[in-house]
Amino acid sequence: MSSTEPQLFPSDFLWGGATAANQIEGAYDVDGKGLSIQDVMPHGITTPPTDGPTPENLKNEAIDFYHRYPEDIALFAEMGFRVFRFSIAWSRIYPNGDDAEPNEAGLAFYDRVLDELERHGIEPLITISHYETPLHLAREYGGWTNRKLIGFYEKYCHTLFTRYGHRVKYWLTFNEINSIIHAPFMSGAIPTPKEQLSPTDLHQAIHHELVASARVTRLAHEMIPGVQIGCMLIAIPVYPLTPDPEDVVAAMHTDRANFAFGDVHCRGEYPGYHLRWLRDNGVELQITDEDRADLRHTVDFVSLSYYMSTCATADPDATAGAGNLMGGVANPTLPASEWGWQIDPQGLRVILNTFWERWGKPLFVVENGLGARDEVTEVDGVATVIDDYRIDYLAAHLRQLRETLVDGVEVLGYTSWGCIDLVSASTAQLSKRYGFIYVDRNDDGSGTGNRLRKKSFGWYRDVIASRGARLG
Repeated sequence: MSSTEPQLFPSDFLWGGATAANQIEGAYDVDGKGLSIQDVMPHGITTPPTDGPTPENLKNEAIDFYHRYPEDIALFAEMGFRVFRFSIAWSRIYPNGDDAEPNEAGLAFYDRVLDELERHGIEPLITISHYETPLHLAREYGGWTNRKLIGFYEKYCHTLFTRYGHRVKYWLTFNEINSIIHAPFMSGAIPTPKEQLSPTDLHQAIHHELVASARVTRLAHEMIPGVQIGCMLIAIPVYPLTPDPEDVVAAMHTDRANFAFGDVHCRGEYPGYHLRWLRDNGVELQITDEDRADLRHTVDFVSLSYYMSTCATADPDATAGAGNLMGGVANPTLPASEWGWQIDPQGLRVILNTFWERWGKPLFVVENGLGARDEVTEVDGVATVIDDYRIDYLAAHLRQLRETLVDGVEVLGYTSWGCIDLVSASTAQLSKRYGFIYVDRNDDGSGTGNRLRKKSFGWYRDVIASRGARLG
């Protein structure tokens, strides 16, 4: 920037935090809630699903947001949140997914959450399906491989829009919809083990989700005046490992596997490169004329999670790296978190510019954060966490987001992932903490559940209040 003064974020920029129902609510069998796929994933994606709920599943209780939401929302308001992204647990509303009538107790819970947000002047941003498909739909129907799930999902969304449409402007259809390629059970409720799942069944499930997303986008536009409904993608910029053209082409193919989801959501049809991939791999999808017409209903904005970048190469012997469901080849120029996620703040600017230039839709960063092991200490007799490492990580990413705004990219807002400590989706741990608020609960289930403000709590409050000037 030419000026020595930092560019301020727009006055209407939506600052806040993000969570998911299965990772914070607990109360997994309370008030008529049915089982979801998360109730049989006590170790996240690291082990196969169990037959039923088990005591070691930390998501059974999580951080008990179900009962402590007024306290937590008050803390969000203290930080100055303008928006709170949360998800609705599908199996709280339709316990089996195919029920004739919704569960009133589940609907009433989210009424209370919205009441509390309104009391504090915080805008809700609701994810309709965040890795918590009703377990019955997985076991009885085969998850999203079955076309019937489109209708069940539409009915669920119609119920949500009827109940909450007058109170909620921002909606997301599916969390990280492109993750189904790598986590078909968690993302698509597909019970077939990944290594046994055929490409045809996987991509038919993807097609069903894309059609469902488009139909619900149309439904929202019909039912909710002024609604803004978006898709949600894992955003991982892919760099060629070397300048070798073979590596450049490998990176292009890896990128396209993710871009295809956004292309359908934003352009209303399958891109030619994806149709070629399907042909080359012998995948023949069942696509009706109605499906093609449905896909024409495109989203209002594109939201994304950003944690890391990765590399691609044509070298089959290259060392793979860890990552957020979608790890690639390790980048030798970048550091990594304790869980192997490579830290690349500039990658956020790269991917936001890429998405903006590709689709021309407003963007929303709805997940970004650092998972780390936090240690409680005392400062002037007050328990806290000195998490300078988290502050450094977030500040570096927000500086790149500010640069992106100066580039001319339209970004609606930023919701830091896990604004309060929660159960990790990938590992089902509580020790992998993201929050500005420490929750006294441990991987063995012990702890009081008490909330503590970390050092980053005050830092984020000051960043929001200064419209980013405190980033430097």
